[in-house]
Amino acid sequence: MAAGSGGLKDATAIVGIGQTPFAKRLPEDERTLACRAVLAALDDAGIAPGEVDALASYTMEETDEVELAKACGFGDLTFFSKVGYGGGGSCATVAHLAAAVATGQAHVGVAWRSRKRGSGPRPWTNTTVQLPTPAQWTRPFGLLRPVDEIAMLARRYLHEYGATRDHLFNVALACRNRANQNPAAIMYDRPLTREMYMTSRWISEPLCLFDNCLETDGALACVVVSAERARDCRRKPVYVHSAAQSLPAQHHGMVNYWNDDPLTGPAWTAARHLWKHSDLTPQDVDVAQIYDAFTPLVLLSLEGYGFCGRGEGGAFTEGGALEIGGPLPVNTGGGGLSEAYVHGFNLVTEGVKQLRGTSTAQVPGASACLVTAGEGVPTSALLLRS
Repeated sequence: MAAGSGGLKDATAIVGIGQTPFAKRLPEDERTLACRAVLAALDDAGIAPGEVDALASYTMEETDEVELAKACGFGDLTFFSKVGYGGGGSCATVAHLAAAVATGQAHVGVAWRSRKRGSGPRPWTNTTVQLPTPAQWTRPFGLLRPVDEIAMLARRYLHEYGATRDHLFNVALACRNRANQNPAAIMYDRPLTREMYMTSRWISEPLCLFDNCLETDGALACVVVSAERARDCRRKPVYVHSAAQSLPAQHHGMVNYWNDDPLTGPAWTAARHLWKHSDLTPQDVDVAQIYDAFTPLVLLSLEGYGFCGRGEGGAFTEGGALEIGGPLPVNTGGGGLSEAYVHGFNLVTEGVKQLRGTSTAQVPGASACLVTAGEGVPTSALLLRS
């Protein structure tokens, strides 16, 4: 489908990716990290900074468009947007650029995320900020951190469907095994065993240390252009085949108190839209980058995006199903659990690497990759194809 014809399917492609090193503490500020990732992505694409005319990032991004445009030497910008809800926004930044390019609003788009969460403060520790009204009824009683909220969903999931901590371990292990193959990953040289997992300290029961994502400093970026232009770029194009955002009815972030079923989260709504506008089905997906701020989110997403039935996410992880050679290799760079946690943007860039054939844990012949953003919050997803 050609750009400008009114649809997104394969009309645009990601042609450049870039990233800084990942670490618990980096000396550079977030703006410097952002500039380095963006310039690396443009160099990867073979596109000059002066050609950039569109930007997309997160509302939580502290490097604004004006700062980035001046520092990197962009031309006139004709499109710029920001997506809310932290980890739920990663795929949507690419979707916004794809829509802008496909409809002729812009020609060269850059999406990015720069974050110093490893060395910076935790958002929920700022006691001077007025709490949102729902939080005023929960945080004073201990439901303070995201992990506490996801632990409630996890406890309900384990109870209702008979899933066990071994199923959560399968997720953590698959991500760690892939990180052990990725020299850029924070956990590159740190294997994980079942004994380590089962004896680690609780963070919020039933979630232990290894059920939680890393805290990371770092930045990533990607470049989106039309499918027509992509053929002339430096790297093999990775096409944006389908994209979706989702904020389901009566949603409440992380806990879904007011939904008819708290375990049917935003993934289910995003998936319906994603597959509706795709030529592919879940059975056509060769590899998936599934948002993994916490291990239970992967089980919920496996169900929401149609890889298994309701309540079958735990059982799906058995027998090495998430490993290379299994039915659905996941998070092949290590994901948020073991590569880096930068609000999910490393899942986008890893999806591109898989379809280019350049991943450190390459799935042979991979031609279709699902990338998801945060389950449990208003979310987004991408289907990428080579």
